[in-house]
Amino acid sequence: MIKNILQLLEASTVKNPNHTVFVEEKREVTFKCFTEESRKIGYYIYSKINKTNKPIVIFIDKSINCLEAMMGVLYSGNFYTIIDTKSPSERFQSILNTLEPEMIITDEKNKSKLEKYDYENIPVLILEDSKSITVDENILNEIRDNQIDTDVMYVLFTSGSTGLPKGTVLTHRAVISYVQWVVETFNINEKTIWGSQTPFYFSMSITDVFSTIAAGATLCIIPKMYFSFPIKLVEYMNSNKVNTIYWVPSALCIVANLKILETERFETLNKILFAGEVMPVKQLNMWIKALPQATFANLFGPTETTDICSYYIVNRKFQNDESIPIGKHCDNCNLIIVDENNKEIKPNDTKSIGELLVRGSFLASGYYKNPKKTAEVFVQNPLNDKYCEIVYRTGDIVKYNEKGEIVYLSRKDYQIKHMGYRIELGEIEKNIYGIDEIVLCACIYDKKTEKIVLFYQGDIEKDELAKKLKNKLLPYMMPNEYIKVSKMPYNMNGKIDRKKLESLVYG
Repeated sequence: MIKNILQLLEASTVKNPNHTVFVEEKREVTFKCFTEESRKIGYYIYSKINKTNKPIVIFIDKSINCLEAMMGVLYSGNFYTIIDTKSPSERFQSILNTLEPEMIITDEKNKSKLEKYDYENIPVLILEDSKSITVDENILNEIRDNQIDTDVMYVLFTSGSTGLPKGTVLTHRAVISYVQWVVETFNINEKTIWGSQTPFYFSMSITDVFSTIAAGATLCIIPKMYFSFPIKLVEYMNSNKVNTIYWVPSALCIVANLKILETERFETLNKILFAGEVMPVKQLNMWIKALPQATFANLFGPTETTDICSYYIVNRKFQNDESIPIGKHCDNCNLIIVDENNKEIKPNDTKSIGELLVRGSFLASGYYKNPKKTAEVFVQNPLNDKYCEIVYRTGDIVKYNEKGEIVYLSRKDYQIKHMGYRIELGEIEKNIYGIDEIVLCACIYDKKTEKIVLFYQGDIEKDELAKKLKNKLLPYMMPNEYIKVSKMPYNMNGKIDRKKLESLVYG
């Protein structure tokens, strides 16, 4: 019985011990070496705290060291939270106050960065100190024997609509269930070589990191700077024979918008997965034109469903002003759409819109030390009054199309009441993307002035843009203010930073 994610790592290690599992610029590691180092770290952690099922903070930048620390924490029988090494001090302190961790793990490279923060009396373990330790296998075996699949594996802190970090609690069972779906659906195997873009403190990294571990694949940590120099990015991916990627759309758009796809060739890339925000069809079509034989898939889901709850493998052409479906539920995961009265919307109803609810093993166990927020969104299934069945209310507004596929419209947070009409800001953005000159866009609603503010990047002036939009949008959906930017701001996860745009509107 698989009850711990480490069993998947160990199975891959036994099957192919000398296969390279992780690659970074100046180092690569085999399954055998990676597992051995992780076990040392795990035993070292336990020898210091003699506790299990406790939170441990990892303060290491995106690297093999960070991955070894993650697995090490799990070998110690505890769970981890990764904190960005560039976090603002307020966020760092807020996470520590919520978690109350038993220990902070860092490495020599990041030790000086950690010293800039206030972490009071929390003990700090330096990763390199575990290198020469001798592991007591009996201790690790005893730890494993006492673990169950619903033990917490990690707590991932997101910002949320308030900007305050809230910790989503994920178990081994949730990650195992999700990763098994990823491996089977996208045929991840020993020949898969991932090109990793997302940070390890972002939920999207669960997909490529742990499917690599489960399937005996390889993951290359792409240096972040290469996304600012796309030609070097192509060279890196070709030299490492990367054949599979899972990126946020903003990263894919950067490559497409700089015309790299027209001048350079990805020699081995044949699987392109994306998630985290809406993928503009215009840039997707650029990628499809450059790699017509590749598989493209739109993955969709919040952190609270491990990473993903629905997916759509692109199998037809889309116009620039169309929406790419989020498709259907993943295996062992079920989706429900309900209206404002909690009545189910069926697939044959293409006119009604509602909120997406998720049930199944992918679900998180709520928010860490936040029962009030947990109770708001992890609720009893409104369609089931017979027994306890928890579903997650995503806050995503969706509908069915004529093919029975689910289409994402907007966030509940992005649904506004303007001039007496209920409007989805995502619907406005979709139509704006249908204009050839538009590169990127985002709509913000200014509640004080009751104005729809459009931020856009593209080779078109405001008057001309407004003129073209009149042929696409109803009068009450027209932006009231147009702000042209030379470059869209991005947050630490590589997505368009809507909070930054909101700050420009609200001041």
